Amino acid sequence: MKILIATEKSFAPAAVKNITSELEGAGHEVLLLEKYTDKAQLLEAVKDVDAMIVRSDKITPDVLDAANQLKIIVRAGAGYDSIDTKYAKEKNVVVENTPGQNSSAVAELVFGMLVYAIRNFYNGKSGTELKGKKLGILAFGNVGRNVARIAKGFDMDVYAYDAFCPAEAIEAAGVHAVKTQNDLFKVSDVLSLHIPATPDTIKSINYEMVNQLPKKAILLNTARKEVINEEELLKLMAEREDLKFITDIKPDADEEFLKFTGRYFSTPKKMGAQTAEANLNAGVAAAKQINAFFETGDTTFQVNK
Repeated sequence: MKILIATEKSFAPAAVKNITSELEGAGHEVLLLEKYTDKAQLLEAVKDVDAMIVRSDKITPDVLDAANQLKIIVRAGAGYDSIDTKYAKEKNVVVENTPGQNSSAVAELVFGMLVYAIRNFYNGKSGTELKGKKLGILAFGNVGRNVARIAKGFDMDVYAYDAFCPAEAIEAAGVHAVKTQNDLFKVSDVLSLHIPATPDTIKSINYEMVNQLPKKAILLNTARKEVINEEELLKLMAEREDLKFITDIKPDADEEFLKFTGRYFSTPKKMGAQTAEANLNAGVAAAKQINAFFETGDTTFQVNK
């Protein structure tokens, strides 16, 4: 089979080497399209491939139409909202992700950003400590669990809410399970977002929701840009001079948020999964899933069933 690694934001060289070795070891031909700057390059590259490994690349209907032999796409990472999964299903193309492979990297970034924020962005003035603070985790998946694990090392008091994870499972991880999302916001000195972008969650982090946070709270987003209602959060931050917002996904209204000096920070681009280890783990997992698909028809990680 012809396997295309199509990454506008490329894998590390070591990851490409291991991914290629995994696929070629199963007898497949590997094609590489890295750091492409024009969609036309992607449309040309997909024409006769049987499978694709992508990162945050946008796989839209025109890409799927151009890939007339495509059978499977694997997103090397957890989020897959950059892929039109519904249209892929119509085209009988399996879409998979690689859950858990980037979770440690994202969780570590959460605390790198939190320490930076709670120490006033290292401006020389006295900050506070994470120890003893109440941390709320919204969505208790792979990343949320790792955030909870690290938070215990900071001696934080950890709470979580997940509409799809039983309270018993949260409590079993040594975390306080709250009954509602509203309850989580009300109790959290730090609120860490780990929800996907879905019709139910897009712009759900709005004025009313965030305003429930206690005084001097920090809202942290390493999930998806779309879950933030930027217009309403801007309004709230103008009213509440105690509130901080830090994010790993630069908002559309970044320039407007920048006016909140000392209370806002965004990474230049999404950095959560940008570690050598996560890069390698997610890429190799994607290669193994493609091999399993062609060897046995395995679709364990399919997201468009």
